[in-house]
Amino acid sequence: MPPNSILAVHLAGAALFLSACGDSMNQGTPPWERSLDDVRAEVELVRAGKDLTPESWPGGARVAVALSFDFDAETNALRDGQDSPGEHSRGEYAARVAVPRILALLEKHAVPASFFVPAVTALLHPAEVEAILAPGVHEIGMHGWIHERNSLLSEETERELMRRSYETLAEVMGKPPVGIRTPSWDFSPSTLKLIRELGLLYDSSLMADDRPYELKENGQPTGVVELPVEWLLDDYPYFGFSRFDAIRPHITPGEVLEIWAAEFDVAYLEGTMFLLTMHPKYIGHRSRMVMLEELIQYMRGHEGVWFATHEEIARYVAPGLEG
Repeated sequence: MPPNSILAVHLAGAALFLSACGDSMNQGTPPWERSLDDVRAEVELVRAGKDLTPESWPGGARVAVALSFDFDAETNALRDGQDSPGEHSRGEYAARVAVPRILALLEKHAVPASFFVPAVTALLHPAEVEAILAPGVHEIGMHGWIHERNSLLSEETERELMRRSYETLAEVMGKPPVGIRTPSWDFSPSTLKLIRELGLLYDSSLMADDRPYELKENGQPTGVVELPVEWLLDDYPYFGFSRFDAIRPHITPGEVLEIWAAEFDVAYLEGTMFLLTMHPKYIGHRSRMVMLEELIQYMRGHEGVWFATHEEIARYVAPGLEG
């Protein structure tokens, strides 16, 4: 990507963010003055529909394990107009060190994974994207254009950025993506509508269940599979760091292992799904990779564990949409 183009993306992303922030200052009607019909219409716009957990997973497996990595690289800083080389070096670490380290671990244990990649990340780091695709077992899904915050955008802008993201990844991969994780799990009132316009198979951004389910829009089934996420099963709350506020790692890798293993244990007992969201820039450091390997080994020690990409899981449960 030519330097001038990168600068244009940088400035456009910052302008979108600042413009949207200005729009969000309009508070509208106080919530206590809204009618119940208005409140109900808002909360029922996007809801959980049918539970899509199958009777059993492939090969009679008891639980599906979906490991995912949000490869944001420099896009968080670019989105927010932060031009510090220090901030960008953290994103470079994700590409230069963490992604190769993660891919080596996944290969060692024969585990497929899903990587959600902003389009600008794919353009800035084509070698890493190629390395993700090279084994032929990992998936790349959509993760915005420049990690924009969807709920701060107009529907027109969100549609345009989703379209550009879709087309960019399709060109880079040689095939279109089939799923999306919205940046920061941000989900605007228009997001599901736009997901359906693109014909995507699944989303992985919402939190209405631990199990795969169908998304409903205004009470109607959509045919879109939701593979739900949860902050408890994300590395950022444990390992995130910011110099200028109170975001600091407050827990050891061993304690995170204990939490995630306990979550897996219950998913195993329930016969459902265990989905982890991780970020190369956070999980990719040495002590944390040791912890992740211990978790993979722990799960591998159970019979009937199906490690799969998000796409594989969504395709497997999709027939349940028709029942």
